[in-house]
Amino acid sequence: MKIRFCEHNEGSVKTYKRLKKEFPENSIKRRDCIKSCGPCHKSPFALVRGKAVRAIDEEELYSKIIAALKSS
Repeated sequence: MKIRFCEHNEGSVKTYKRLKKEFPENSIKRRDCIKSCGPCHKSPFALVRGKAVRAIDEEELYSKIIAALKSS
């Protein structure tokens, strides 16, 4: 599964590292910019299969991404 994080989204650093460690078989990368500046600056954020996933905190972001992994 393709998951992208923006380097400028400080609210997703721990989630990125945790997913990278637990799911090395997936394509999980941090990019300089993923062209979603609005949500990126407001809350923890990632693109999962090209769709925006936003959360209140990193734990919720992690849970939402895990749910997406399980549904695929």
